[in-house]
Amino acid sequence: MTNTSEFWRTDPATLRDVVLDRKALESALANGCTPLERIRFLALLNREPEALQVGFRVLAESRHRREPLLIIAQIYQRQYRWHEAARLQEEALQLAATRAEEAEVRHHIGRRLFDEARYRDAANEFQWASDLYRISGQHQLAEQSKHSMRRSREVHARE
Repeated sequence: MTNTSEFWRTDPATLRDVVLDRKALESALANGCTPLERIRFLALLNREPEALQVGFRVLAESRHRREPLLIIAQIYQRQYRWHEAARLQEEALQLAATRAEEAEVRHHIGRRLFDEARYRDAANEFQWASDLYRISGQHQLAEQSKHSMRRSREVHARE
């Protein structure tokens, strides 16, 4: 498996995923990647219908549903289909077995709320995620959630 961390990132201002290297993403799709990466990369390349098709197939075949649910929710979020995204995130939240897993889901929920311009609610979810990550010993992820919380509060204060 190839290191794909240089292919895309989350923009710290908008909290949206952005493509850094389109050709590398396309190459990873053509040359093999994990099923979850395939879903994410298709969505990043604006191939949402195909990403959803693959995503629901992976979800149906998966014993571990939380990650596919979160990725499919992100696709719905990119399409401004808030209700569908929220429904899948809530299902993922119910499947979270550890504090770190719950933190990941709460961070995703915060990103959706931020996208919906519900900045105060987003800040609360990011704070919750940060606290859960911190007590799980995942300090870098706690800082990322804390940054997102601060960004949410900053945008909320300007409203």
